[in-house]
Amino acid sequence: SRFLTLFYNPKNSWGDRVYIVTTLTEKYLVITDLDGNTHSFRKRSSQQSDNQQSDNQQSDDKQSDTSDNSPNLCPDNNHPHKIDLGIGVKFACCNVGATTPVEYGNYYAWGEKITKSNYNWNTYKWCNGSYYTLTKYCNSRDYGTVDNKTQLEPADDAARANWGGTWRIPTIDELERLANNCAWTWTTLNNVNGYKVTGPNGKSVFLPAAGYCLETHLGSVGSGGYYWASSIYTSDAYCARVLHFSSSYREAYDYRHRCLGHSVRPVTE
Repeated sequence: SRFLTLFYNPKNSWGDRVYIVTTLTEKYLVITDLDGNTHSFRKRSSQQSDNQQSDNQQSDDKQSDTSDNSPNLCPDNNHPHKIDLGIGVKFACCNVGATTPVEYGNYYAWGEKITKSNYNWNTYKWCNGSYYTLTKYCNSRDYGTVDNKTQLEPADDAARANWGGTWRIPTIDELERLANNCAWTWTTLNNVNGYKVTGPNGKSVFLPAAGYCLETHLGSVGSGGYYWASSIYTSDAYCARVLHFSSSYREAYDYRHRCLGHSVRPVTE
């Protein structure tokens, strides 16, 4: 089961803030403040050395410190390609805004189709300046005007708007299959950190650790990835589902503030 906990932390190095526990497992704690800043913690046992890593991934996951300068994930350089990993839908070989698999691409707020210079609630399209004044995709009066829309409409899909055709942002179930039915290998391709994700049929895509954009600043670039899903987090409509990963962690059912700039990896049938 998932845990949603609010606690007040008045006397620490982060100051007087409220934090939400967004992920809690036997090994990991991830907390997010109301501005969208995330802090991750990994539990250590007394036997672990300072440089020893643990993970909660599948037994066939691998860690790689080597640099691969020849990704060879696509048949040619005419990107994007539809990569069939053997898990249902086909995943694009690169992010929206990228021209190769190793480029970070653009950052989009959830439900927005264009990039911008500042990612916060004041600039978010579907609210009136705050997370509790949502104007679309809201299922609670606590957060704005209720329309009970929980799934992203094609008109607001950054993948469909920028690439056309049948490309779209993946559902949370499709990202869950990517996370749990594929082998994930943390690696470096052309000096870009990220995961090589290999499907049951042996084909692969690369997900760069592009980080995120909050206001005018980039965070977790090279160490974390945040990829939007097509649904809001129904317990708190100001958040949307996201695939979140680092070199020792991944969570397909995570959620983040909709105003943040995250990556988009399209899928198609």
